[in-house]
Amino acid sequence: MRYDLTDLKLFINIGETANLTRAAEKTFLSLPAASARIKNLEESLKVRLLIRQVTGVRMTPAGEILLKYAKGVFQQLECLHSDLQPFSTGIKGKLRILANMTATHSFLAEALSSFLLENPDIDIELEEKLTKDIISAVRAGSADLGIASGSSNLDGLDVVPLFKDELVVVTDLEHELSNRHEIKFEELIENYHFVGIDPASVIQSFLEEKAYKLGKRIRQRVYVGSFETVCRMVDAKIGLAIVPIECARNYSKPERLHIVRISDDWANRERFICRLGGRDLPAFAEKFIEHVIRIAGNINDTK
Repeated sequence: MRYDLTDLKLFINIGETANLTRAAEKTFLSLPAASARIKNLEESLKVRLLIRQVTGVRMTPAGEILLKYAKGVFQQLECLHSDLQPFSTGIKGKLRILANMTATHSFLAEALSSFLLENPDIDIELEEKLTKDIISAVRAGSADLGIASGSSNLDGLDVVPLFKDELVVVTDLEHELSNRHEIKFEELIENYHFVGIDPASVIQSFLEEKAYKLGKRIRQRVYVGSFETVCRMVDAKIGLAIVPIECARNYSKPERLHIVRISDDWANRERFICRLGGRDLPAFAEKFIEHVIRIAGNINDTK
């Protein structure tokens, strides 16, 4: 069989773009050269890998298998390079992390800051995604680690629980609930208006689903783009909000908010870090996982 790393990289780029022209550009090849490489690859493997369509290309079942193993080859090469780099100088490696909004607006900032301070030769590429997209990306191998919370299908992933993520209600200090310490979700949505996060976010979809199961709707006055802004809106007496307790505590003026616990069992969710099952990661990635677990342990100790 005659193929090289350029062939495999081209094929990965085709899988990501579903377009031979764009894949050729990403691989720094001309379109004729890319087409010739795919033709030679198919002849060498004696299988059809791609189906040409008017709008681009799609993988055959054999192509999907090749794509899976091609990604594995480059993941192993990354491990090789990162483990060899300490013997030279410069950046040891790059870690690709996807995290949901709850994580990026709470403990993850502290974890990243302290890890990068201790490991100046590591680059971290962080992107904020919805939990379902995080899990899909980790499964597909396009992210090294995922940090999320809630209940999802985690089949095929290695998962390490970090700590419980509690959803709470926040009110302004003059609100009639400011003397309450606990309340049921049903009482909340029957009697009060809310400020919400992005309607497409996991937490907002989760709350809407819980309300739907009660035969009710959450009365939203406004949607905003971050937990910090949600807390500012509550502070301005626009409405109540349901947020992770860490986000309420991390608000720039936490003394201006009152926290009311939700008595429903689902208000406590598991926060976790996940990776592709059985995948070997570079040593610095394993070090980052240990670091996050240690930070999570500190959070558990303060509860």
